[in-house]
Amino acid sequence: MDRSQLVVSIRNKRSLLCVGLDTDLQKIPKHLFSEEDPVFAFNKAIIDATKEYTVAYKINTAFYEAQGIKGWLSLGKTLDYIPKDIFTIADAKRGDIGNTAEQYAKTFFDTYPFDSVTVAPYMGADSVKPFMQFPGKWAIVLGLTSNAGSADFQLQQSGNQLLYEKVLQTVSGWGTPSNTMFVIGATRKEQLKHVREMLPEHFFLIPGVGAQGGDVPTVCENAMNKDGGILINVSRAVIYASSDMSFAEQASKAAQEYQKQMSAYL
Repeated sequence: MDRSQLVVSIRNKRSLLCVGLDTDLQKIPKHLFSEEDPVFAFNKAIIDATKEYTVAYKINTAFYEAQGIKGWLSLGKTLDYIPKDIFTIADAKRGDIGNTAEQYAKTFFDTYPFDSVTVAPYMGADSVKPFMQFPGKWAIVLGLTSNAGSADFQLQQSGNQLLYEKVLQTVSGWGTPSNTMFVIGATRKEQLKHVREMLPEHFFLIPGVGAQGGDVPTVCENAMNKDGGILINVSRAVIYASSDMSFAEQASKAAQEYQKQMSAYL
């Protein structure tokens, strides 16, 4: 999905919602364990319940890799089931030297045809650029995260900048606003505004809304641009809105409420 298609989807649905399919076997409703593939059964129900309100789904590959071959099969079926007009994200946080990065890019753009993949830039240009060579695909690069450990490196001084600022500035020059997004945590109000001033055209994938304490108004008021420019990821607050037989219905209600909040800014 290219940038223009993503922008059209945002405008048509009046939504910036990205639903995170961080599907944990310890948290899904117990009645689903009678299904042949409980993870896919859960994801299918969540997608059916939320697709009207969301413009993106983010599959956190760790939850699938942990299940071995069965997990990869569940991931593939889930990706195939997502409607083709909805943006897909492989949240894999890959980052390795050139030849290996090329194989990771093929994994998530050819073997599993995601629209985008999250990438760690610590090893530099040759770990990121291979993900920028696929037309219509996106590298979503870790920029400023909201976990406690982000202070260990991201917020340290690097010359006359903080390290995360140097990362954003440097990586933005490797690609374009049409093939590069950045992960920016939702719980940092002042920094959301600052990052938008640094990168006026790029899309941001913004986790941290919902269970992690971020909120839609803060994100929209400080990070949006003329195209919307953000995908607000919500995982637990949507997919685990209920743990009983009504889980899909409650997920739908949660997604609709987030979409309603977002629509006021679109």
